[in-house]
Amino acid sequence: MIPMENNCLLACVFVPVIGAFALPLIGRVSELARNLTALALVTVSLVTSLFLAPAAIAGHVISVSYSLPLGFNFILTADALAVFMAAASSLVGAIIVLYSFGYISHYNNRNEYYLMVTLFLGSMMGLVYSGNLIFMYLFWEITAIASWRLIGFFREKEYVLKADKAFLVTVFGALVMLLGFIYIYQVTGSFDLSAIKAAFKNNAIPDIAVALILIGILSKSATLPFHTWLPDAGVAPSPVTALLHAAVLVKIGVYVFARLFIATFTLSQIWHTVVPVIAGVSALVAAGAALVETDMKRIIAYSTVSQIGFILLGFAVSNEVGVVGALLYILMHGLAKGGLFLCAGIVEQNTKTKDITKMGGLIATMPVTAFSFLACALSVMGVPPFGGFFSKYLVFSGAATSGSIMITSIFLFGAFLTLIYLFRIFNMIFLGDPQKPPAKEGSGVMVLSVAMLAVLSIAGGILIKYPSDFVQTAVKQMMGI
Repeated sequence: MIPMENNCLLACVFVPVIGAFALPLIGRVSELARNLTALALVTVSLVTSLFLAPAAIAGHVISVSYSLPLGFNFILTADALAVFMAAASSLVGAIIVLYSFGYISHYNNRNEYYLMVTLFLGSMMGLVYSGNLIFMYLFWEITAIASWRLIGFFREKEYVLKADKAFLVTVFGALVMLLGFIYIYQVTGSFDLSAIKAAFKNNAIPDIAVALILIGILSKSATLPFHTWLPDAGVAPSPVTALLHAAVLVKIGVYVFARLFIATFTLSQIWHTVVPVIAGVSALVAAGAALVETDMKRIIAYSTVSQIGFILLGFAVSNEVGVVGALLYILMHGLAKGGLFLCAGIVEQNTKTKDITKMGGLIATMPVTAFSFLACALSVMGVPPFGGFFSKYLVFSGAATSGSIMITSIFLFGAFLTLIYLFRIFNMIFLGDPQKPPAKEGSGVMVLSVAMLAVLSIAGGILIKYPSDFVQTAVKQMMGI
């Protein structure tokens, strides 16, 4: 008899992946039924991940394995790292799907939209729980296909070209990463992470393999020099940009960094210097771009590029404090950045513009959106007692403890720039002289969604002990502490 935990692990991945293809058929009968089914499919991933959480927090590892020829074994492994990442992604993903009920209701291609969003999130679950490099790569590429269709959702020529750009950059990076996986197979004779970990137990992974895999990670996480596709992806519907930035796409890269370069391999010392330098340059360049940009969604997108640098810094210093901070920031940034993009969607739909120089005074007619935006922005800034404060503090503390004083100083300056550009965008959109004619608040379900993310951004700080305990278990497993 298959244990309940194994059933939950399989359901977490395959319910949304398979169920996604039924959504267009359901949509031909009832749009409400399709919407609710999409939400239910994503909620299954959240509920099953939460069901697995107690065992993961206790240090147990749940695994499902099916042997296939040539080392392509299908393995799902639920350790604390995977369960934490799955729960964080599916939580934000479920709120984004709920928000979509209002945002996407008057556009064409709605059946395809819900199919791709659900497939996107299901593939994320498959990647997170994958214990085999080939299946990790397979799910990685499914997310690329889904994001390509979603970025080009409006089908205008300019938008399709930008979707193509995102697809080409991330797929190119993935193919280079695949070469790194093949190199590892040549050395170890296996694609299974457990076998690879045992093979490299006392040796650092070859630098050529690290470089190849890192190109894939940097392209997916929109880190310099592969960052330009992410601001261009702002042409997508706002729930899609929230999904790309907050819940799934760019977090795939940093998750794989943690899974491979901390939990599986040992890196040579040079990479503990190279990666923070890349992350620091990326964070400063993106912050500078956000300071001068006037397109609301591009500003928030550049902010994502910058903040991903903070997560990479925490992972790259590879001490317990830094890695705990990086994992916590994946959750806190996901909640807050998702809220910022969904608030931007309400503003864009009701003002018919993304240009912040043409806005102003919206706090008078959009009070819930305004205060939700402010709460999420304060978390990204790292202002106490919001969740972003504790995670950023731990990242800085980990970097300083490792002796990277110069890099820490660069990121502190980047954090200061974050304050400036986020206060700038809040001031120009919500304060000042009211817009004429005044814009109205969003629909009930959209406002509810942004309010939920704002409340979670606050609660993430006040109740920081609970995600922190979870993350510390994950880090101890990863680092063998």
